[in-house]
Amino acid sequence: MEPYDTCVSADPFVRSVSAFESLLRTLQGELASLWSHAELEEHLEQAGRGLLRQLLQDHLDLRARREQEAVRAGIHPPVIGPEGRLRPWREAGHTRWLACLFGLVRVERMAHRGPGLTNVHPTDEALSLPAGRHSMGLRRLAVTEAVRGSFDQAQAAIERRCGRVLGKRRLEQLVAAAADDIDDFNRHAVPMPTSRDVLLVIQVDGKGVVMRPEALRPATQKAHLASAQRGHRSRLTPGEKPNRKRMATVACVFDAVPAPRRPHDVIHPPGGRSTRRQVRRGPAATRKWCTASLLHPPEKVIGDVFDQAEARDPGHHRCWIVLVDGARHQLDLIQHEAARRGCTINVLLDFVHVTEYVWEAAHAFHKPGTPEADAWVAGHLTTILAGQADRAAKEMTTRADQVGLSAGRREAVHSCCRYLTGHLDQLRYDIALGAGWPIATGAIEGACRHLIGDRLDITGARWGLGGAEAVLRLRALICNGDLDSYWRFHAAREHQRLYPAHNQQDYELTA
Repeated sequence: MEPYDTCVSADPFVRSVSAFESLLRTLQGELASLWSHAELEEHLEQAGRGLLRQLLQDHLDLRARREQEAVRAGIHPPVIGPEGRLRPWREAGHTRWLACLFGLVRVERMAHRGPGLTNVHPTDEALSLPAGRHSMGLRRLAVTEAVRGSFDQAQAAIERRCGRVLGKRRLEQLVAAAADDIDDFNRHAVPMPTSRDVLLVIQVDGKGVVMRPEALRPATQKAHLASAQRGHRSRLTPGEKPNRKRMATVACVFDAVPAPRRPHDVIHPPGGRSTRRQVRRGPAATRKWCTASLLHPPEKVIGDVFDQAEARDPGHHRCWIVLVDGARHQLDLIQHEAARRGCTINVLLDFVHVTEYVWEAAHAFHKPGTPEADAWVAGHLTTILAGQADRAAKEMTTRADQVGLSAGRREAVHSCCRYLTGHLDQLRYDIALGAGWPIATGAIEGACRHLIGDRLDITGARWGLGGAEAVLRLRALICNGDLDSYWRFHAAREHQRLYPAHNQQDYELTA
């Protein structure tokens, strides 16, 4: 980096004015008239960044000069340290570097000292300088770039915009630190109320993330080590897992206006859908809020999403709908959380999961892709949507006995029947469609793809626990549209931690 001119001038921004005039002369010159628009853009981007950096440097130098003048004039207030003791001595010439969006700048300030006490720099507090070298603006840029692409891509993007101000390892550390206050922010955030006629929908799912061995949960890590001890094999056996993933719990809550439907609005009847009636659309998700975690257990994530739901409906006046894929452990945690809070929930199984089981059973009777298989599935799904899942299961079993299916094919039918009969109380789609409830987990499936698949599951990625958790939670925060408000909250919390007030314990920061 070129050294700054340290000459003293009556105009504190003389260097900025000189840089601006130099840029003007370049643009007015003969050489610039020969440049293409791309060359003009490139020159202005580089020179403009240098001009902005010089403006910031001149402003910081002006503040340093004013501080020294105030001390010499005796009008600087006494400085008290965080422990409450006076700093009677003053020493000029203390500098530190700040890496910002425009490059590196130097911050000069007075050090206020006392016998046996640490130095206090009031300018640091006035500027709310970070503990490290990198500014809050640069940290936010690091978060924005790192959550949408690899860390290598993020570092390259920052270098193109700001110069060589941030290494990859430090980038990873800044991203992890940026997520420190998300839990507090979520606790303090207050969602806007809505009408009690609007549905309150909760959806929960899980998705695996490929982790480094030390970041796996104990049981998975043990299986991974046992597999490694057996040596390299050409391929896994059928049904065997590679034991490389840690399961993330993803949950979302959203509002939805009821949209009543009929079974034939969801699935076409065996003979084809009539054109005389227009297909009714299902309820649309609005004000969706997502949360996810690899670090915390599922009960913590489910508790967080119930916190958000209860903040939207503290009196439990609205109709609460919970959609899951049928995992028994998830269902038990959800039921326990609802009972603990004293709220009534209506649990439904994701209809898409039900459809998958029915298709597996259909292929036991008919070849895949045939009209007969399609008609068979449409008929049974229509029966299930009419609230008669037990009847559909009996018909499948009876048909299997009539045609004398082999044991291998019969297992697919039995698996579907067990799924249906084991969740009859969560398959009341007749009530759900009549009341206008959603019956599919499209919102949480999309959240899993966006939060995890599009970033944590990119080719070749193997994650440490801290980095994966930070990226996952920050992506959820951005997905919720809360980055701006969170960053103000996070910056205030950082300031509070670095520069505590004497009476800080008497108040609490809110979002």
